[in-house]
Amino acid sequence: MRIRLFVQRIFAFSIIFLALCGCQSAEESGSGMVLWYNSPATDWSTEALPIGNGRLGAMVFGDPAHERIQLNEDSMWPGGPDWGNAQGNRADLEKVRALLVAGKAHEADKAWVGQFSHKSIIRSHQTMGDLFLDFGDREISEYRRQLDLDSSLVTVSYNTGAGRFTERIFASSPHNAMVLELATTDATGIDLSLHLSRPEDDGRPTVVVTTPSNNEILMEGEVTQYKGKHFSKAEPIDYGVKFQTRLKVNNEGGTVSASEGRLALKGVKKATIYIVAATSYYHDDFKAKNEADLQSVSNVSFNEILKAHVDDYQELFKRVDLDLGGHELDSLPTNVRLERIKSGQSDPDFVAKQFQFGRYLLISSSRPGTNAANLQGIWNEYLQAPWNADYHLNINLQMNYWPAEVTNLSELHEPLFDFTERLMDRGKITAKEQYEMRGFVAHQATDFWAPAWMRAEQPYWGAWVGGGGWLMQHFWDHYQFTKDESFLRNRAYPAIKESALFYLDWLMKDPRDGKWISAPATSPENSYIAADGKSAATVLGTAIDQQIIEEVFTNALAAASILNIEDEFVKEVREKLVDLRPGIVIGPDGRILEWDRPYDEAEKGHRHMSHLYAIYPGNTITREGTPDWFDAAKKSTEYRLANGGAGTGWSRAWLINLSARLQDADEVEKHVDLHLQKSIVPNLFDMHPPFQIDGNFGFTAGIAEALLQSHTDNIHLLPALPKNWPSGSVNGLKARGNLTIDIYWKDGLLEKIKVLPKISGSYKFKYKNSVKTIDLNEDESYVITKKEIEE
Repeated sequence: MRIRLFVQRIFAFSIIFLALCGCQSAEESGSGMVLWYNSPATDWSTEALPIGNGRLGAMVFGDPAHERIQLNEDSMWPGGPDWGNAQGNRADLEKVRALLVAGKAHEADKAWVGQFSHKSIIRSHQTMGDLFLDFGDREISEYRRQLDLDSSLVTVSYNTGAGRFTERIFASSPHNAMVLELATTDATGIDLSLHLSRPEDDGRPTVVVTTPSNNEILMEGEVTQYKGKHFSKAEPIDYGVKFQTRLKVNNEGGTVSASEGRLALKGVKKATIYIVAATSYYHDDFKAKNEADLQSVSNVSFNEILKAHVDDYQELFKRVDLDLGGHELDSLPTNVRLERIKSGQSDPDFVAKQFQFGRYLLISSSRPGTNAANLQGIWNEYLQAPWNADYHLNINLQMNYWPAEVTNLSELHEPLFDFTERLMDRGKITAKEQYEMRGFVAHQATDFWAPAWMRAEQPYWGAWVGGGGWLMQHFWDHYQFTKDESFLRNRAYPAIKESALFYLDWLMKDPRDGKWISAPATSPENSYIAADGKSAATVLGTAIDQQIIEEVFTNALAAASILNIEDEFVKEVREKLVDLRPGIVIGPDGRILEWDRPYDEAEKGHRHMSHLYAIYPGNTITREGTPDWFDAAKKSTEYRLANGGAGTGWSRAWLINLSARLQDADEVEKHVDLHLQKSIVPNLFDMHPPFQIDGNFGFTAGIAEALLQSHTDNIHLLPALPKNWPSGSVNGLKARGNLTIDIYWKDGLLEKIKVLPKISGSYKFKYKNSVKTIDLNEDESYVITKKEIEE
């Protein structure tokens, strides 16, 4: 293949682009939110561009000769809601606790995993397959590939010998389909062949592909995992979600013909390709649903579907705008800008794009009625993804949803609540049968089928009971941001209550001081040095367990008070909270203890900073309310970093948020830069490595946290503004209490804010050391200047 790609300045290219294909440039359309490149993608995880409508997604390569569009659907999972609910029993638990009390940590580690864990699991989210478009070798020039974040549209364009070719593709939520348009100005039209395929599963075909008509392809199968694993042993899974993918081509000019599962297009001036998919998870008669969707969408023009898609998408995306300046660098390809950042140069507008890319990904992977975004959102090219592309509950799933409320995408939280309620159903059975306890339990990881049992090969990884409690924070935060009392009554309080019931039964009296503790307890994925000099995982109470349990109890009481509930459950929580061991204990070196005693860490720079949960995403530690704890938290982050911490993308994203809560603008700036330099790749995906989407979402949340905080009684404006964002604005962020806030600053100082409250009340606004209480009326817009706050 011969491809001649000429890199030109975008301004010169824009003239050609407008003249030859009739499309607006990013500049003329008013959108600066464009990621663009002057060469095709060759690598899935670092270069291909994602599209999605919450359920359906694709990764677009833009190859002029052999285009690949990798397809995804969020319910493509093998197996079912099986493999039981319980492993081990209450007597086994008491034996583990007795070993810990006796100081036999290693024996407790072994028994904890040995009696209760399902060990290593392979049961993975899977690719739906690929759409390949073969054009043959052609000489091309003036190549451009872009993702417009403002319209959720991928466009590929280039010159061929006698005309301009364009490819446009998007995933529509209103039409429940992905739509691809191919067009050319070449009078002879386009020649290509296209086909659908899916990888084999351990040598076995996974789909049957047919052409039911001259312009359609049908691919159907069942998700299997013949290299599955359960209890660390091979367990082939020969059943799973059934699916059907359908494709239809409508053409202008030329011909379309079918043969052996492929379509051939000859001399076509324009082709619109409609792609729909349905599964047995969502619909009993998924084939009929797919037929209806295909018939509906294929009777509508590309431009009509595009307009409906853009209107739907922008209703979410355009709620927030972040302007940090530096737009002149839009003339450079995105990968070139990223290389500049990696060499140490500043690019605040790239930060704004990365922030908005996180919002784009959440809109594209989590919509009401879809499944929760997994470790890779919805994008996955494998039958066996890294870590199964499942749900890790020790930060990763939760981090996916950190930006949901503050960046004004509250309804996108719903799939997490839906999933958690499914997890609760199975977690109640696990709590009862496995531990003989009330409420629901969830351990460190789960998957699409929502099993609540433990999966851990080693005690430090997975042997943890805090996953369910951490999820409760999202229910409470959703209420705090929206003040939706119906949600609190019908969903949040029932969920928090079930979690609290489990912890009420789970806590044991520490024989050393008589305090209520979680045991056996671990600090996720970390270990300490036991008395014999060897690493161990389990103890009698860890910081994160105690912090989460205190938070669950506190939020249960707060919710009950709002709902005017006073019963035996509330009384029991109140009584147990009094003697709950604090989750924040300052050690002899001034740091917060991660375990129950000041042990040496096996890995001093560990990526998880679980003992700092109480400062972020929790809110127990604040500068004004708990200054000693605040200083200890800062020392803890400094120690982690001094020993090589934040090695992964999501860990660095967590540090951005922690630094923002610590009101350390310099540290925010440093970690934003390091995150871009070390963890972000040309398509803006975050690398663990490999690709793991939580770092993208954590980054977006961290930028918002640096600009606006509302977790205390004050609405704190610009609490951690980096020096390299001297002037700018952000519009549409949300504060707790259901306020929408725009913030404007210049030369590093606040100028004014615009506030739109949904609830009348008195609100405290803080800027630097000044706090101003202002009465606001619902649905009235207010402009408040820096001077007014400082008066």
